[in-house]
Amino acid sequence: MNKLLKIAIMFAIPLAMWFITPPEGLSVGAWRLLGFYLMAIVGLVVKPWPAPIILLLSIAGSAIFLNATKNVLSGYASTTVWLVFSAFSLSVAFVKTGLGRRIAYLLIKSLGHTTLRLGYVTALLDLIISPVTPSNTARCGGIVFPIMNSVAKALGSEPGESAKKAGSYLMVNTYMVTKVTSLMFATAMAPNLLAADYMNKILGVDINWGLWALALVVPGLVMLLITPALVYYLDKPSIQHIDSHAIADEGLKELGPMSGREKSLIAIFILALVGWALPSILTQGFGIKFSLDATAVAIVAMVAALVTGVIKWEDMLESKGAWNTLIWFGGIIGMSSALSKVKFFEWLADFMGTHFNFGDNPMLALIIIGAISIAVRYLFASGSAYVVAMLPVFLTVGKVAGVNPMALSLLLAATNSYGGALTHYGGAAAPIVFGAGYNTVKSWWIIGGIFAIMCFIVNLTVGYAWWEILGIL
Repeated sequence: MNKLLKIAIMFAIPLAMWFITPPEGLSVGAWRLLGFYLMAIVGLVVKPWPAPIILLLSIAGSAIFLNATKNVLSGYASTTVWLVFSAFSLSVAFVKTGLGRRIAYLLIKSLGHTTLRLGYVTALLDLIISPVTPSNTARCGGIVFPIMNSVAKALGSEPGESAKKAGSYLMVNTYMVTKVTSLMFATAMAPNLLAADYMNKILGVDINWGLWALALVVPGLVMLLITPALVYYLDKPSIQHIDSHAIADEGLKELGPMSGREKSLIAIFILALVGWALPSILTQGFGIKFSLDATAVAIVAMVAALVTGVIKWEDMLESKGAWNTLIWFGGIIGMSSALSKVKFFEWLADFMGTHFNFGDNPMLALIIIGAISIAVRYLFASGSAYVVAMLPVFLTVGKVAGVNPMALSLLLAATNSYGGALTHYGGAAAPIVFGAGYNTVKSWWIIGGIFAIMCFIVNLTVGYAWWEILGIL
C-alpha cells in the first residue's frame, strides 16, 4: 500500500463519519470525535507518517472542527505520560553509562557456562533492567541483543550454515524473554500504562505500579523459568558448553573499571524500585495504607540522574524514543479521555451488551477473550497500536459479559506482550533480532506460537490462583 493510499484511507474515516448519522444513543459530537480517534488508530496501523505526527494530526482536526482543544490536549497533563517519559531517563542511563552491558558480562561470567544457562542469563539480565526501560525495543535491541549477538559470533555461530551452533537459539530466546519481562512491570513496555489508563476508564480498575508488579511477577517468573528451556528444546543448539570467562573478561576489559556514574545509577535505580513498589507491598501485604505517587518517584529519579551527572540533558534530547512516546502517548490518552467525557465507552458497553452473549459464563468469556486477544496480535506490528485499537473493545466485551474486572485487566495486560511473540514483526524489537539472520520465519512462528500458548496457560492457572491468594479478585 503506497503512502497516498494510506493517507486517503485515514482522512476518509472522519470525513465519512461527519456526514453519517450517529447510531442511537450517541451524540453527534461524540460520533464525530470517534471519527478522528479512528483516524489515529488506522494511522498507527498503516503508518503513513511516524506515530507522533499521526496523533498531532488527529488532535489538530478534532480541536479545530469540534472545538475540543482543551479536552484532546488533556493527555499531556496525564501523570501516566510523565511516568513513562521519566522512566526513559533511566533507560537512557543504562545504555550511556554502560551499566547494562557490565551487568550482562558479569552474569555471563558467573552463570553462563552452557548455552542453556546463557539463555537464563539473558532472562535474568532482561528482568533486572526491565522495570526502568519502558522501551523494550531499547532494552532488547540496544542492550541485550548486541551482547548475545557478539557471544554467538564468538562461539563461531554466524547466520547461515553455522546458525544452529548457538546463534539461532540465543536470538529467538532473547526476544521471547523480552516478551515475558515486558508484562511484569507497568514501566517495562510503554503500552502497559496506556492499557492501565483504558482499564481505569472502562472498568474502573485502578492498577498502580506496585499492584501491577505484585500481580504479574509470580506468573511472569514462572514463564521466565520455562522460556529458555522451552526455546532450547524447540531450537536446540549444537554447542552446549562455552568458555564464558573468556567472553566476559573481554567485554569487561573493554568497559574498564566501574565508574562513579554507574554507581550513582545503581543507587537511583534501587531507590526508584523501592518507591514504586513500597505502597503496594505495605497495602497488600501488611494492610498499611501508604501513598507515594509513582510519577513523582519517576520524576525524582530522572532529576537525580540529571543533577548527579549520570546522564546529561543532551542525552535526553538525543533519545528519540522518549520524545516520540511523550507526543503520541499524550495524544492518544487525550483523545481517549475526550471520548470518555462524552460517554462513548458507556454507549459502547450498552451496545455490546445487547449483541454479545457468553451464556452467563464469565470464566468462559475470560478464556475466549484472552485467546482472541492473542490471535489478533498476528495483525499488529505494534503493541501500542493493538492497545489503542483493540483493548477498549475487549475490555468492553468482558465488562458486559460479567467477567471479573481485575482478572480481565491483568490477563489482557499480559496477552498483549506475549501475543507479540507470534510473529517476527510483532514488536519493534522483533525485526532487529530477526534481522540478524539466524532464524527462519517458519521456526520463529512455530516457537512463538508454542511460547504464547504456554504463557496463556500459565496466566490462566498460576496467575489466576495467585490473584485469588492476593485477594484482588
